[in-house]
Amino acid sequence: MTTLNPYLSFRDNARAALEHYHQVLGGDLQIMTFGSMPEMGYEPNESELVMHGSITTEDGMVLMASDTPSHMEYREPQGISVSVSGDDGDRLRAIWRGLLDGGTATIPLAPAPWGGEFGMLVDRFGIAWMVVVNA
Repeated sequence: MTTLNPYLSFRDNARAALEHYHQVLGGDLQIMTFGSMPEMGYEPNESELVMHGSITTEDGMVLMASDTPSHMEYREPQGISVSVSGDDGDRLRAIWRGLLDGGTATIPLAPAPWGGEFGMLVDRFGIAWMVVVNA
């Protein structure tokens, strides 16, 4: 099996983002910090930052994220959206509401001309999302 999964980069708030996404999506949250790998030589003040985090849900979604350490260049995400779609309208509408909490709808979730429902938002962490409820 081959998978394609979003991997989000943050400067210093990956833990907060992952915890929020875990609350919204459910599933299993795993977090490894820079401090858990001291041989990698990261700055001591960054030991609690996320080296790698992942959420795996029962329905097969996988979302990964990490903090970008201070010695590496960080660029805010642009030109990309994370898309969540499917047939379970109740679950997808709940995901929409959870992601929208503290964020901004750029296109409200509403019936789409092609059928189903579609919406776009930018969450409280600056990540763009699309939510699609299939017809």
